[in-house]
Amino acid sequence: MYFKAFPDFHAEVEDLIAEGDRVVSRATVRGTHKDELMGMAPTGKQVTVTVICITRFADNRIIEDWELVDMFGMLQQLGVSPLPAQG
Repeated sequence: MYFKAFPDFHAEVEDLIAEGDRVVSRATVRGTHKDELMGMAPTGKQVTVTVICITRFADNRIIEDWELVDMFGMLQQLGVSPLPAQG
């Protein structure tokens, strides 16, 4: 869904930390909204989103994976979600 909506999708790993059976990565993802996303027509806007992943390995296989994606920030950049009030 995201690769179609953001065909110029590019991720840059900012941090990569391994300890024990887990690897944590923090990446910055960039792309231009050029196709439908969750029912939203393409806006042509570029977004920059932070993604944090924690992956647990066992026997050289991924056993668990947790991801935190700044969806609210992405929706704000696309103009879908209002910005918080300035105070």
